[in-house]
Amino acid sequence: MTLTWIVAASIAGGVLSVCAAALALFLRASWIPMLVSYAIGALLGAAFLEVIPHAFEHGDPHTAALAILGGILVFFLLEKLLLWRHSHDEHEVVEQAAHDHGRSGALIVVGDTIHNFLDGILIAAAFLQSTQLGIITALAIVAHEIPQEVGDFVILLNSGYSKLKAFWLNILSSGATLAGGVLGYFALQVLQGWTPVLLGIVAASMIYVAVADLIPGLHRRPELRATLSQSILIALGIGSIALARALIGGLH
Repeated sequence: MTLTWIVAASIAGGVLSVCAAALALFLRASWIPMLVSYAIGALLGAAFLEVIPHAFEHGDPHTAALAILGGILVFFLLEKLLLWRHSHDEHEVVEQAAHDHGRSGALIVVGDTIHNFLDGILIAAAFLQSTQLGIITALAIVAHEIPQEVGDFVILLNSGYSKLKAFWLNILSSGATLAGGVLGYFALQVLQGWTPVLLGIVAASMIYVAVADLIPGLHRRPELRATLSQSILIALGIGSIALARALIGGLH
């Protein structure tokens, strides 16, 4: 049953994020920061309302806290190696793609595939603890994947790919989430004693993406109206995770 949940969440998450990103391309560019703001709230809500409490409950809180710190450092190093970096500013990714003669297209596909594979492992780690934790984690990952996939689409299109080819490349890349989920299911079962560490890494990934990758982009619009809109959308993202947590918990 757990493996079924992991497979379903991995497939649904990958397909939904790519399809939503494809549809988002037809929206106004000014709407993209709204998606980013909501994603920040969803990631932080999932990390602090669900994942971290579970990590502290299933083992030594100090071990879990150390795993969170270590995870943030690891994701920082991955970003330095260009494996985790995804720009969420459409104008920025267009400018970058226009000056590298299409190299960004290949790089983004490789980087996105690795990113999706790691997401699958994180989803598996969460579902191995509880269905509720797995669903909340999957929802948070999908929320931040949508604005990321929009940026990926823009890079591919400006690297010379057609819309159809860019769409299918992103679909194929999203298949790495399923591979990571299935591999994680079998590999992590022998590491059950590492539960606080694994959940700490899950939380670290959410916090790092929200704080280091997404929030800096919002600071480019410091005016009061934009700040108010961003704050409301972040709160909505947190609230949606809290609501989902309450609804899922009620079903159990």
